[in-house]
Amino acid sequence: MTDHGVSPALQAATNIAQQPTNKEEEVNRDDIVQLIIDLRDPKRREEVLLELSKKRDAIPELPIWLWHSFGTMACLLQEVISIYPCIMPPTLTAAQSNRTCNALALMQCVASHKETRGPFLAAHIPLFLYPFLHTTKTSRPFEYLRLTSLGVIGALVKTDEKEVIQFLLSTEIIPLCLRIMEQGTELSKTVATFILQKILLDDTGLAYICQTYERFSHVAMILGKMVLKLAKEASPRLLKHVVRCYSRLSDNPRARQALRQCLPDQLRDDTFKISLDEDRSTKHWLNMLLRNLNYPPLSDD
Repeated sequence: MTDHGVSPALQAATNIAQQPTNKEEEVNRDDIVQLIIDLRDPKRREEVLLELSKKRDAIPELPIWLWHSFGTMACLLQEVISIYPCIMPPTLTAAQSNRTCNALALMQCVASHKETRGPFLAAHIPLFLYPFLHTTKTSRPFEYLRLTSLGVIGALVKTDEKEVIQFLLSTEIIPLCLRIMEQGTELSKTVATFILQKILLDDTGLAYICQTYERFSHVAMILGKMVLKLAKEASPRLLKHVVRCYSRLSDNPRARQALRQCLPDQLRDDTFKISLDEDRSTKHWLNMLLRNLNYPPLSDD
């Protein structure tokens, strides 16, 4: 995949499950306003999407300008909808993926801002991204599209707002995330697991997943498969989110009882000792999980 157009959008998505970064650069606000106006010109749109996605971190007001300027969100939605026919049959090209990912990066910008997040949800815009999460093709254009779409959802859940969780629970986001957690690349798995973790950390989300044995068992089965794979292919960042999901599940009495029967042995022995010794936070959450299940905690040696 060519470099032009991809890195800003991908960086936006992959930063979701990490600590926030400060990226400031000198920009002329009048130039930004003109770029937003130029989005309405189909001939200039691809170039403008790239320029705006590069500069999105430098202008705190950009989400508000994007949301309230005439026709801008319609232009971004048009970019998303226009490539639906390329999904099935799968004919998506690198250039098409680049362009759409830059539109998604601007949507992530809107989803991240406290003043535009509510209207963004009320308009049900995240639902327009779900067709990309449904895809299973492993080529880079499809993977980048999935990852950047996950980044938009990740930006929503990162704020820990109940309205966000309630909206997502009314959609199919949990099974979509679980499939990506099982089949995706390491980066996609990490963001999808982060989204599940954030849903579980909300009391309503935890109650929803533990409400039926079918929901709980599906989540537990996928987490168990991930642990087995992590034992062979280490990923400390992904392990952190998996452990945090398990730990939160153990806060529910019914889930706690079931976890005693299905917790992978690899979380109770020295399989992840090196990663855990280097990340005390993950070890802390794992020991909390073990204590909740009445298992001896891992030693500090």
